[in-house]
Amino acid sequence: MSSLCHPDDGRVRLVMESALTARDRVGVQDFVLLENYNSEAAFIENLRRRFGEGLIYTYIGSVLVSVNPYKELEIYSKQQMERYRGVSFYEISPHIYALSDTAYRAMRTERKDQCIMISGESGAGKTEASKKILLYYAVTCPINAHMATLGDRLLQSNPVLEAFGNAKTFRNDNSSRFGKYMGVQFDFRGAPVGGHILNYLLEKSRVVHQNHGERNFHIFYQLLDGGDDNLLTTLALQRNPQNYSYLVKGNCPRLSSVSDKNNWKVVMKALSVIGFAEEEVQKLLSIIAGVLHLGNTQFGEGEEGETCITTETHATNVAKLLGVDVSALGEALTHKKLTAKGEEMITPLNFEQAMSARDALAKAVYGRTFTWLVEKINQSVALQEEIYHSGKGCSVIGLLDIYGFEVLQHNSFEQFCINYCNEKLQQLFIELTLRSEQEEYEAEGIAWETVQYFDNKIICDLIEEKHKGIISTLDEECLRPGETCDASFLEKLEDTLGGHPHFVTHKLANGKTRKAMGREEFRLLHYAGEVNYNVNGFLDKNNDLLNRNLKEVMCQSHNQIVSYCFRREEVMDQKRPEMAATQFKNNLMKLMEILGSKEPSYVRCLKPNDAKQPGRFDEVLIRHQVKYLGLMENLRVRRAGFAYRRRFEAFLQRYKPLCPETWPNWHGRLADGVSTLVNHLGYKAEEYKLGRSKIFIRFPKTLFTTEDALQAKKPEIGECKNGFPEWRCKGRLLVIILPFIKGFIYRHEDYCPENEYFLDHVRYSFLKNLRKNLPRSVLDKTWPTPPPSLVEASENLWRMHMRNMVVKYCKRVQPEWRKQMIQKVAASEIFKDQKDSYPQGVGRLFLDSRLEREQINLKVVQTLGSDKVQYGVPVVKYDRRGFKPRPRQLLLTNTFAVLVDKTKIKQRIDYAALRGISVSSLSDGMFVLHMPNEDNKQKGDVVLHCDHVIELVTKLAMMASKVNYVNINPGSITFAVARGKEGIIDFVRGSELKVAKGKRGHLLVIAPQINNI
Repeated sequence: MSSLCHPDDGRVRLVMESALTARDRVGVQDFVLLENYNSEAAFIENLRRRFGEGLIYTYIGSVLVSVNPYKELEIYSKQQMERYRGVSFYEISPHIYALSDTAYRAMRTERKDQCIMISGESGAGKTEASKKILLYYAVTCPINAHMATLGDRLLQSNPVLEAFGNAKTFRNDNSSRFGKYMGVQFDFRGAPVGGHILNYLLEKSRVVHQNHGERNFHIFYQLLDGGDDNLLTTLALQRNPQNYSYLVKGNCPRLSSVSDKNNWKVVMKALSVIGFAEEEVQKLLSIIAGVLHLGNTQFGEGEEGETCITTETHATNVAKLLGVDVSALGEALTHKKLTAKGEEMITPLNFEQAMSARDALAKAVYGRTFTWLVEKINQSVALQEEIYHSGKGCSVIGLLDIYGFEVLQHNSFEQFCINYCNEKLQQLFIELTLRSEQEEYEAEGIAWETVQYFDNKIICDLIEEKHKGIISTLDEECLRPGETCDASFLEKLEDTLGGHPHFVTHKLANGKTRKAMGREEFRLLHYAGEVNYNVNGFLDKNNDLLNRNLKEVMCQSHNQIVSYCFRREEVMDQKRPEMAATQFKNNLMKLMEILGSKEPSYVRCLKPNDAKQPGRFDEVLIRHQVKYLGLMENLRVRRAGFAYRRRFEAFLQRYKPLCPETWPNWHGRLADGVSTLVNHLGYKAEEYKLGRSKIFIRFPKTLFTTEDALQAKKPEIGECKNGFPEWRCKGRLLVIILPFIKGFIYRHEDYCPENEYFLDHVRYSFLKNLRKNLPRSVLDKTWPTPPPSLVEASENLWRMHMRNMVVKYCKRVQPEWRKQMIQKVAASEIFKDQKDSYPQGVGRLFLDSRLEREQINLKVVQTLGSDKVQYGVPVVKYDRRGFKPRPRQLLLTNTFAVLVDKTKIKQRIDYAALRGISVSSLSDGMFVLHMPNEDNKQKGDVVLHCDHVIELVTKLAMMASKVNYVNINPGSITFAVARGKEGIIDFVRGSELKVAKGKRGHLLVIAPQINNI
């Protein structure tokens, strides 16, 4: 088997498609190389062979197919990560690390955002795949202390989101019940510097109901099993899950494969690493406990037949844990508030309505808390602007871990949304795959051949089209006045969509199909197959409404998380919120925009059996998934043109021993070398095409024949692992030395074949020496002398290195010092060498404010409202007539400044209207704010004195964006007294500061001399 040594550490890396030699035993490692690529049986047989040998990864071109082994494999060590790091995608066996590394290198070299889309049904290993990718980046990317913390937080977000968003289902003990998109931001060096998570369609209905054999979200069981006795006592909880109505529906309180107690410890540690405060964790757990008590809250009939709460203890616990008033909560759970013609009416709820209101509250509280949790994690892993200045220069790798196509025995609203999502992803996948193929062909100058494929736009339109689609019809039925129900929704669908080739109901079906469908079902013919959806519950789930009075109670909560989740604005807003399906559709459209703007990579996950047994390969189940993931369609698109394409240098390097003219080395153009090689091998014109930098081979058989010829040739090649024969060593030595000598002779000529070897060596030596002797600080001006051919490059490298060191220094600066430095630089631009007091003023710390909070009158703060005071300082204002001094406070907000006299705002100065700021060149603290003369509201310019004039004017100029409008006057300042009238301030040096009325009605300012050293 061919191999080469890595220059850095001597590790042997397998090169090219080495697994081709073992294809009879393990199949092909790229489905594109299947001879019978249209055969589903051949596809599955190749999967089975590889799975039987423990090879869980296979490619379809650049798509990675992953089969869940249901056991630990020794292929995820740090050594394995290093093996795949920096290696071309096809050089070694398929692996999720290869895909991760390829996406990372494409992001860095091409500066294009990437996205890795992971799909598959529950239990196929999607979550584990996303963890492996994140771990790969955490281990292999350049990192410092801050980045290590970020990496830890990104990784630790997984157990937290799994605890609150995953559950045991019939098919999977750790099934993600929400869709997740995580974007990881990288800086120019390829180091992770930030992240962001988007979540989609949490299965809130699981909070109140689970199918037999399934569980609620993990966190409920982890809390009961892992929380200490004091915590459970505080939350009024008992350890036995059977005591809680929301945990007994599935009759599956324990899992043999999962330790809830151990996972509790992992989650608590993860919350701490991410940065949750102890108080926040306590509030969060109070909500979880509150949901359990809410499930135990029961209702009955009172003496007058009204609905009332019969379990006061649980209702009291709910109110306490959620931080609301118990009587208000009880009233809201048993009554409904309606608004008709501007008047509010309160009507009692019957027993079923009260139970529905309770469950709706439980789902809303849990769902919104989950959203808050994601937002909190986002704050923790967000790009730190004060450290990295701006996210504009960052590149992104997104990870989409989202539910695969779902077909259950009973398919409802959730499956409809999930499968709609998969239709959109399939549409995007085909579009991007075809676009990628077409772009590669065009870049290589190969004629593009039209590809026949199923365009599922017709199904997407069926679901999402305005006014006619299923979602629009569902919304209309939910909003329609009068009696509406799921059955009327089905009838409306039949009226609107009857005759559509991908839609059928019991009423519209023919005799054979009708027997397989219920009267309450409609069938969609998806790209992946037929699915029957039961309409029962569609309207309620789409409405997803919470009674207004329950919202009112929640928004008054003392639990900060609850009050954040239920905003007062929501109660006051009369506009009806979006329906669940429309909200999901809009979120999905935004996701499609995100994905469409990035270079995609794909991981398709398969589960080999339903029993979660290692080594068992259920062909029927695999065929089902191959169909629903559209893998055969994917392969057909990829194989529509050429099965194999590789860069000239890679192809020539591997197969050059097969042609005397290319062995041992080819010295001409690479394209000519490949052409010579394939002509010698007897390739026919229809079997291949030469592009600009790649060879395209149409048939796998052509490649396999070439590979077999190489294996047969190897014994003749005379490869020696322990050294070369003497005559070969001498010949090899001459081959190396002669070009070097020739290059030395021609070293002063322009770069040409005669000197390229020598000049390349000189350049390499210089760069190697430079790498060892780079300056360690900005003050170190040493730099190795470059050879003549690298003078310009050396200057550019010096500038880049210096800039990099400056950036590194700036990143180490703490935020508060960075703020100081920015202000001091601005002060320097304004005052340096122009004002006597500058050296003294700039040498002191600039404070956030010269006024304590209690020094600013509360009435003034209330008057300012949402405009927060950013800086305050005592000043003396001089009347424009008579120059009488009056003590004032000058308060700066983000958009204007105000002059305050005790409790009253005397004057407002809008930054946009500020024409300029004038100060003297002496050591005094006088300054003038110039206002527009044409503005009748303004009384003229403002004359002020401040002991911190350098600090104040700098801050004011920066906040008002008027740094270039500060005028420094050496002798006098002219200011406007009123419209058409002017006043003058004269400045002279003296022994001490003095401000008095001078000659000719001027204001005289005597400034002391300062000896600046």
